[in-house]
This record gives sequence, structure tokens and C-alpha cells, in this order.
Amino acid sequence: MAIQQLTGRAVIALMHALAFLPLSWLRGFGSMLGSFLFVVAKPRRHVTLTNLRVCFPEVDEATRIQWARQSFIYFCQTWLDRSWLWTSSPEKIRKRLQLSGALHELDSPGPLILLAPHFYGLDAAGVAMALCSTRTAVSIYTKQPNPVLDAWIKERRARFGDVLLFNRAEGLRPVIKALRDGGALFLLPDMNFGDRESIFVPFFGIPAATVSSLPRFAQMGRARVIPLLARVTPTGYDIELQSHWQDFPTEDVVQDTTRMSLAVESWIRTMPAQYFWVHKRFKSRPPGEPPIY
Repeated sequence: MAIQQLTGRAVIALMHALAFLPLSWLRGFGSMLGSFLFVVAKPRRHVTLTNLRVCFPEVDEATRIQWARQSFIYFCQTWLDRSWLWTSSPEKIRKRLQLSGALHELDSPGPLILLAPHFYGLDAAGVAMALCSTRTAVSIYTKQPNPVLDAWIKERRARFGDVLLFNRAEGLRPVIKALRDGGALFLLPDMNFGDRESIFVPFFGIPAATVSSLPRFAQMGRARVIPLLARVTPTGYDIELQSHWQDFPTEDVVQDTTRMSLAVESWIRTMPAQYFWVHKRFKSRPPGEPPIY
């Protein structure tokens, strides 16, 4: 426990110190660190390149390697960016976050779900929504193994506006209640959580285990679904809020989950290096299908 406390406090002190550095310095450090990890982190490099090869077979190998290396760089840059996202003043953060799109959707009455795919700018998107919206922000989180860091991260993510953070272990009931009370649920349903909790829908033409939480939450919470996209830029982040989906959800969970998966695919094609390719998206396979990794 003592070691965890020391480690947690050291990381927190580092994040506070990094926040004072110019953004260009942080991005430079992130570029060097990402390039280094791309060389030494062989298992994750293999996962990343495998994902890109099966999703972009039409792209030449040199381009896929370039995307993979850049993906590692974005991973490190956005990790370092959490220093100022979590500790700096609202004025400083606003200067680095450019919001666009259907911002009026945030003021429309009724529950809403912010569909936020796993692009590296996720944390920036979450902070942007907390800063510009008066709604209660609802999020589901996974507890960190280090209790000091876990408490600090929860406190940092809830420092702007009215924020409700629910541990996955708490179940669906409090999340649905918060939605029906008019909250905005920040939902990230595009990862592989195992085939027991998922259904297989196409993702870049490959059956991928995908949780059907988006249509289920939308139905139970009587909520509109609004895509929220975050793009890393040299000066910070571009955050785009799209118009809410029409005719969603339907009575067909598979159809609705497929719609989500195809939408995520279309967004990835606009910024392929900024997606979380280090994740084993195709780890779960349909019965009889060979492993991909």
C-alpha cells in the first residue's frame, strides 16, 4: 500500500509539473516517446499493425507502418495532454479546444447519449462537454488498481460542471436513472469486452464482438444519440458534435449495433492514425473462426 501511495503521488506531481510546459514541448516529448515505444513495445506494435492490415488491406504496407507509428505517438501525446486537461484553468483549456458542429443539441430538452468512439482525443472531448454544457455529465468508469490515482482521476474528471461517475460494478440502474433525469451519458461502446457480453457485427467487413449498450441505453433511457468526435491538432483538439441520429433506436438491436459500428468505421477512415489500434479489437472470434492475432 505504501508503494502504491508513493507511486500515485509521484504520478500526480508529474502531471502537475507537465501542465506548465508549452504544448509544443509536450507534443515533442510525446512524439519521441511514441517513436521509442513503437520500437520496443513489440506485442502492441504487432496488435496495431495486425488491426491495420485486416482493416485496410487495400493500403500499402509502408502507409500502414506510418499510421501505426503515428498511432503510438498520438497515444503518448494525448496521455501527456491529460496533465493540462486535468489541472489547468478553464481559460487555458478553452484556448486549446475548438468546438464545432451541432452544439445546440446540448440545449435541447430530454436525455441524450454522447457516442464517443475510441479516438485518442477522448479525454479532451469529455472536458469540452463539461465546460460548455450545463447538463449533468454521466460516465461509466473502470476502477484503477492504484487507489491514490483512482481517487485523483475521478476528482479531476469531475472538476467542471455537474458530473456523475459510476463504476461498472454498480450496474445499469443508476446510469439509466441519471439518463432519465436529463443527464448526458458519455458512452464508449466500440471496444471488445468479450463475446459473452457482445454480438458480432461487421467492422471493416470483419465480424467483431461489439457490446449492444448504445441501443439498449437509448431505449431504456429514452435518449437521443449524438456522435462526439475528437481530433488531435497541433494547437490542441478539434471537437465536433454531430446532429442526433434519426430513427434510433429501432426494435432490432443487431441492426442498431451494426449502424453504430459502420458509423465508427466511416469516422476512422477520416483519421486512421488517431484510433485506438493498440486494442485487440478482434480478439473474440465467431465459433469456428481462426484467431487473428
